Amino acid sequence: MQHDDLAPVWIAGEWRAAAAIGSFNAENPATGEALSARYPVSDWADIDAALEAAARAFDDLQAMPARAIAGFLNAYADRIDAEAAAICETAAEETGLPASPRLREIELPRTTGQLRQAAAAALDPSWRLPVIDEAANIRSVLEPLGPVVVFGPNNFPLAFNGVSGGDFAAAIAAGNPVIAKAHSTHPGTCRRLAECAEGAVRETGMPAGTVQMLFGLRREDGVRLAGDPRLGAAAFTGSRTAGMALKAAADVVGKPVYLEMSSVNPVAILPGALEERAAEIVDELVTSALMGTGQFCTNPGLIFLVRGAATDTFLAELADRYNAAPCGTLLGKGAQRGLVEGIEALIAAGAEVLCGARPAARPGYAWSNTLLRVSGARFLEAAEALQTEAFGNATLAVVAESRAQLPALLARCEGNLTGCVYSARDGRDDADYEPVARALRPRVGRLLNDKMPTGVAVSPAMNHGGPFPATGHPHFTAVGLPAAMRRFTRLACYDNVRPERLPEALRMRNGGG
Repeated sequence: MQHDDLAPVWIAGEWRAAAAIGSFNAENPATGEALSARYPVSDWADIDAALEAAARAFDDLQAMPARAIAGFLNAYADRIDAEAAAICETAAEETGLPASPRLREIELPRTTGQLRQAAAAALDPSWRLPVIDEAANIRSVLEPLGPVVVFGPNNFPLAFNGVSGGDFAAAIAAGNPVIAKAHSTHPGTCRRLAECAEGAVRETGMPAGTVQMLFGLRREDGVRLAGDPRLGAAAFTGSRTAGMALKAAADVVGKPVYLEMSSVNPVAILPGALEERAAEIVDELVTSALMGTGQFCTNPGLIFLVRGAATDTFLAELADRYNAAPCGTLLGKGAQRGLVEGIEALIAAGAEVLCGARPAARPGYAWSNTLLRVSGARFLEAAEALQTEAFGNATLAVVAESRAQLPALLARCEGNLTGCVYSARDGRDDADYEPVARALRPRVGRLLNDKMPTGVAVSPAMNHGGPFPATGHPHFTAVGLPAAMRRFTRLACYDNVRPERLPEALRMRNGGG
C-alpha cells in the first residue's frame, strides 16, 4: 500500500515511497497537538530491502580505507552544523525541549563532536587491539561485525538519535553500515539528520547502503529485524520491556544486541555531608533531578539517607524546592503515561508522597514535580518494586535506620548506569565510605563522589553502561571512543597467513600501518 502524502523512507541510497501498512503523526508535547507531517509504518518489504542493501554495503566497506570512513563522518558533522538552526527548530517542536540552549548550544555540538571523535578514532588502528605472535606466526585483530540496526531513544533527539548519535557514530567508525530506526516522537528531526547524512554519503563516495532509515515498524517486525541473520548487531536505548524483546529475538540467532534500558542511579548521602553542606546538596539535587524534566537515563531517581533531624530538614527543603520549581514538558503521551505508572507503582509498594504526584496545571504533557519517601525497612521488604523506574521528574528518598544499614540497602539495588556517594569534606564520613562504596561499586557502571550523575562526558575513559538491567551486558559502554566502537566488531585471527594478505594493522610488529 502506498500513500502519496507520507514521508519517504531512505533505502539503498534513495528516498522512496514506503511499503506502508499504516501511518503516524508526531505531536508537539508542549501543547499535545498533532503535527501535520505524516510518516509511514513500513511493511517487512522495506526492512528486507534495507537489510539486502546493508549487506551489499558491508562488502564494499571492507575494501575502503579508514580515511574514507573518517571523511564521511567529518563531512556529516559539517553538514549538521550547516543545518543546525533548522534541525534544532524541528527538534524543539517535536520534543518540547528548548531550541536554545539545550539543543543548539549543548546537544547539537555534542552530536557533531562525537561524530568527529569517531572519525579520529577510526584513523588510529590501535583501537582494533592488534596482537602479533611472531614466533607462532599468529595474529589477531578486531574487525567489523556487519550491518547494525540502531533504535534511538526519545530523550536525546540529536546526540542519541539512531541516525546521528553515539551508537550510530561508533558502528560506522568501526566499519559497519547502519539501518536507523527513527523515533516516533521526533521523526521530522530524524529526517533532517538523515538528509545531512545522505549528502555526506554522496559527497564522500560511500556505498549507497552505508546509512538507511525507516520511520515506523510494527512491534513484531522490529523484533524480527533484531533477530535477522543478515544483521551483525543491534543497538537499542529505551524501555526494559522493548529491550528484552529485542534481546530474546537476537539470542535465538546468536547476534549481539547492546541495550541501554532502565536505571534509577542511586545516590547515597552520608550524614556528615548533610551536616556540612545540606543547602549545597539540595541545589545540586534539584538541578540534576529536574533537568530536562528528569528525562535523562542518568537522572538521580533514588536517594539514600540516614534517619535524623538533618535528613528531615533536608527532605522538607527539597519538597519546597520541588513545589516551587516549574513543571517541565514531558516528551509525549507515552512518556507521561510511563511516569505516572511508575509513581503509582512506588506508592503501591509503600512510598509516601512528600509533594507532587498529581497532574500539572499547564497545557501539554506534564506532571507535577514529585518527591516520595520510604523507610529503609520497607525498602528491604520490597526492594524490587521500589526500584520501579519513574522516568521523569520524580525522586524516591530511602531513609535508613542507621549508618550501618546503608550498605545492606545498597546491596539490594539492581544494576545501574551510575551510583554516587556524598561524604563530608572534613573526613567525618570516611569510616562509612568504604562499606557504602563496596556495596555500590559492583552495581553501577560509573561511580561518582560528591557529584550528581546527570552529565555524561564524551571521554575515552567514560563508561556509559552497567550491570543488568541498566544494560544487557556489563562489559560495554555506549559513550566513550574508541571503547564504544569495539561493541560492533568480532575478534578475527590470522594463522600463518602470508604478510601481503594480512590486514594493514597486522603487517607491522607494533600494529602500525
